[in-house]
Amino acid sequence: MSKMVEVNKKVEETLVDGYKKVEDTVVGGYKKIEDKFVDTFLKKEGETTEEAKARIISEQEQLEEKNKAKVEETLKLSKEINDKYVK
Repeated sequence: MSKMVEVNKKVEETLVDGYKKVEDTVVGGYKKIEDKFVDTFLKKEGETTEEAKARIISEQEQLEEKNKAKVEETLKLSKEINDKYVK
């Protein structure tokens, strides 16, 4: 039984190591493509790739906050209309 456990452990390690290598390769490739896209289409003059990414994240967060406020206002108005006209 112990021999079977040892063999299974080796198989497990081999599979996990192989998966990690594939994962690292895929993630690394994605990051290169992402950086190239940011460099080509989103980076402003004088900005580094990392600065552009940080700016984009900040802009996205600001838009989400703005949209959240609009949704909350719309829901509030909708409730007021509903309360006033639907009884």
